[in-house]
Order: sequence, then structure tokens, then C-alpha cells
Amino acid sequence: MAELTGTQRKYLRGLAHGLEPVVRVGQKGLTEEVEREVDRALTHHELVKVKLAGDRDERRRVAAELCRGLRAELVGAIGTMAILFRRHPEPKERKIRLP
Repeated sequence: MAELTGTQRKYLRGLAHGLEPVVRVGQKGLTEEVEREVDRALTHHELVKVKLAGDRDERRRVAAELCRGLRAELVGAIGTMAILFRRHPEPKERKIRLP
């Protein structure tokens, strides 16, 4: 997937505003189960919020690791919340149309 433009990131952050986090990364950190759950959520929804525990550096590291492992884009991160986006592999199944 090509890197998102600033306009596309802003659009996706707007779409994510009303979303609730679908996955919470807790004290145990990023486990295989958590990664699988985020993968399922991205496949189904394309745009998800993930609540992260830990200090700022730990949250940043976990978000980057999630994006790298799941081939997703980090759209934004505010406080303990990270917004991830990954297009559905099937064009007919895509729910979000980027500007």
C-alpha cells in the first residue's frame, strides 16, 4: 500500500473520531493473541482504534510494531489511543474510499 497523504490521514482521523477501541493492549504487552485480534479487526473494519498501556515510548513502540507486523498505517495517536488503517485486500470489499 502506498503511504497515506496528509489529507487522507486527516480524513481517516475524522472517520475514527466516533469509534470505540476494538482492542486493548494491557500489561502483558503485544501478544500473538492481541496481534491476531487487531488483524481480524483491520480486515473487517479497515479502520480501528487500539488502546495501549504503558508510558509514551512503550505506546509508540507497540503501535509501530503493530503497523509493521500487520502492514497497516498509523493514522494518528493521541494519549493512549492509536488509530490504525489497512485497506481490505479485495477492492469490492473495501468500506472506506480515500479522498
